[in-house]
Amino acid sequence: MTRLSSVFAHRILVSLVLTGGLAVSGCIEDMTAEEAEADPAAFLGDEEWWDAGPPAGEEAIEPLDDLRAETEIAAAPAFQLPFPCGQVWAGQTRSNHSPVNSVDFNRADDIGDTVVAAAAGKVTRVANEGNVSYGRWVEIDHGGGYRTRYAHLNSQSVSVGQSVSQGQKIGTVGSTGGSTGPHLHYEQRLNGTAQKPVFNGATALFFGTKNYTSKNKCGGGGGGSSVTGTVNTSGLPLTVRSSPSTGATAVGSVADGAKVTITCQKHGTSVTGTYGTTTLWDYIGNGYVSDAYVSTGSDGQVAPTCN
Repeated sequence: MTRLSSVFAHRILVSLVLTGGLAVSGCIEDMTAEEAEADPAAFLGDEEWWDAGPPAGEEAIEPLDDLRAETEIAAAPAFQLPFPCGQVWAGQTRSNHSPVNSVDFNRADDIGDTVVAAAAGKVTRVANEGNVSYGRWVEIDHGGGYRTRYAHLNSQSVSVGQSVSQGQKIGTVGSTGGSTGPHLHYEQRLNGTAQKPVFNGATALFFGTKNYTSKNKCGGGGGGSSVTGTVNTSGLPLTVRSSPSTGATAVGSVADGAKVTITCQKHGTSVTGTYGTTTLWDYIGNGYVSDAYVSTGSDGQVAPTCN
């Protein structure tokens, strides 16, 4: 089987398992949707997602030696994972990646998931390379020679010259350009040199695959601290509860089609609804509703974790 067909066959299997469409054996395929969400690296196993490098003229300068790199990291912005607070993503690094210090992020059913700014800055590139290289991509200048790149996007939601805050949405995960499947290709650069990325003060694993939990804008503040969602129950009102449990006291209800502001999210009772089965609940100001009935445009956690 070719690498391309292997990746897509794996993704078909992932989709069937998550939707209950296929019964298979083996420790990876037997994981539940909740387990896959919590441990995407184990769910994806040793699969590698492959992509093309930077467009012509945009190649990275050779990496810094480790000692110099450590010195530069100390002066870097406080970079966080390029995903909303609380989300868990498998980050893969490999010696044949282009540039070698970039990271590919992946998890099950990730196409269309929200991508956010790893740090505050100004957008310097919003480009589309077509069906080669980065495809749709965004670059942000963070000052001091630091820039980040986000490639293979499905959509871009910022424009050149726009100032963005840390945690602000800049696009969605896709598979545009030279890519074998949906994922986010991410780079941190210093004066044109691709660095080993640092998230929440810790350097990414090189080389291999590791789960990373986003701390981006956790605990409130601007730029991504709350998210708007739409209730979809096919007609019935959705019960609002005092805690994230179907057994908790009802404190109100929201109508089908209503817009709600999600200020934080928390795991609780598993619920099967319009958007599948999930343990995630959304706090909407006066109580919790199951995320299984709320559309935010992205899968998984999109707001800070409730205390």
